[in-house]
Amino acid sequence: MRGRIPDSFIDELLARVDIVDVIERRVPLKKAGREWTACCPFHNERSPSFYVSPQKQFFHCFGCGAHGSAIKFLMDYERLEFPDAIEELAQSAGLTVPYEGGRDNAPREDKTDLYGLLDDAASFYQKELGGSPEAMAYVDRRGLDAETIKRFRIGWAPAGYDGVMKALGTSDKRRQLLNEAGMVASNERGNRYDRFRERVMFPILDRRGRVIAFGGRVLTAEQSPKYLNSPETPLFHKGRELFALWQVKQANQNLTRIMVVEGYMDVIALHQAGLPIAVATLGTATTPDHAEVLFRAAPDVFFCFDGDRAGKAAAWRALESVLPRMRDGRQAFFLFLPDGEDPDTLVRKEGKDGFEKRMKEAMPLSEYFFEELARDVDITRLDGRARLAERARPLIAKFPDGAFRDLMAQELERRTGARAMLEPEKPSRPSSRNVNIQRSLVRSAITLLLAQPSMAEEVETPYSFLRLNKPGVDLLAELLDIARARPGINPALLIETFAERPEYASLQKLAQADVIGEAEMQKVEFMDALRQMQLQAVMQRREALIAKSREGVLDDAEKAELRMLFAARVVQVIAE
Repeated sequence: MRGRIPDSFIDELLARVDIVDVIERRVPLKKAGREWTACCPFHNERSPSFYVSPQKQFFHCFGCGAHGSAIKFLMDYERLEFPDAIEELAQSAGLTVPYEGGRDNAPREDKTDLYGLLDDAASFYQKELGGSPEAMAYVDRRGLDAETIKRFRIGWAPAGYDGVMKALGTSDKRRQLLNEAGMVASNERGNRYDRFRERVMFPILDRRGRVIAFGGRVLTAEQSPKYLNSPETPLFHKGRELFALWQVKQANQNLTRIMVVEGYMDVIALHQAGLPIAVATLGTATTPDHAEVLFRAAPDVFFCFDGDRAGKAAAWRALESVLPRMRDGRQAFFLFLPDGEDPDTLVRKEGKDGFEKRMKEAMPLSEYFFEELARDVDITRLDGRARLAERARPLIAKFPDGAFRDLMAQELERRTGARAMLEPEKPSRPSSRNVNIQRSLVRSAITLLLAQPSMAEEVETPYSFLRLNKPGVDLLAELLDIARARPGINPALLIETFAERPEYASLQKLAQADVIGEAEMQKVEFMDALRQMQLQAVMQRREALIAKSREGVLDDAEKAELRMLFAARVVQVIAE
């Protein structure tokens, strides 16, 4: 799929976008000399080890090793495939991606076929809804209007064991895809059947609005399980996805708050009531991945749970998931509903204004944190305050370094008299002298070329150093070829051309090294390294011929070459 986008367009795209702008829209950056820094968005840390270089146009984390161009950042941060990351960047730059041969005519990967199959399944269920009196009676009873049904693509999985298989499994390939997409299941005898039967169907969409899975709900309490979700598939990982996040983003141009509720119908009821900010996890507790996706979507996250024991347990698991994500500027709130109520029933009774009022009264994370930890503790007693401090300390340590963590530590000290005893900040970025890179002429040349690829245009061909028998010579030549063939290529993209090759890790490491001096001095050092490599190649060849001559096996051409090499050495000595 990568080859369908011309390299020339990728070069132009990365020349137009600034990696600092791309990352800063998603992660708050701070200026640090010539670079920008932040706490890494790919692993939990308290002090910044994530650096963005505007000069080299790449990012690097000295903690977890994440590294790459603006394209790679989007792929990792937004969990996009390569073409989708290109589309995202191109849209921000006002460009249209030119697909070689036309996107629709190019050969498709299985994942593309899976998306198409799941979209067909959603359409199948939508059509079946209108033909089922019991399903229509259910959606009427729940108060869903036609516009809401259409917006969420609500459908119906009919009774029977092969409705979807008959409608969509029209070939061996399609039947294989049905299995891969989790739409069919099999019993112990190996007989296949529709996974979803007699259920109201809710398509689950990814961030681009594509169907990736389904949730199905039974009509009556006698049936079980109440909710059934698609299994894990190549497209669907329930610990990362949120139901209705696509609809939330479509309804809100500048989203400032988002709410997590428990059920599909709770989400839909809130949207229909004029609160299109609700999402739901998919049959699992809130995970750290969910927390990061939520905070990427909006700075204020509300968790709405029942007020019973199960709701309180779910809320605490959510709190533990968001602690490492609570960077400055982010807020989390906890809203507990009255007994016997859920968001669906409550918003119908109290309307949008009533529910908004409850949201304004929601408990901030800091308040819920200390209240829950002190639930069975008598803080009027010394040992009670000690117990609270002991419980709170490891949790406060999970907060990212910043003002919020400092204030939480101060609040703990105010309530208990005990300090949080947080570890002092340690700089995460090693200095350039500590980067474990053994210097050699070849490594130096590659490092300098990665810092300034335009120098390749001044290297004459054929490369005079190619006869040097040392590790990395072929890699240096290939880097020069790529940089010469693609004028204007930036360091990040030059490295990314090796993303699927073994050399990628080594190039990443070399790119981390600080290159001393101004651009002109770097160019002098680079050309000097190439000259030294040429001389080493000459010396290697001369020594090899001398060793061969001792065995008496030199032919006439080799004897003439050896005489020439000795003459060249004499000239070099005189020049020195």
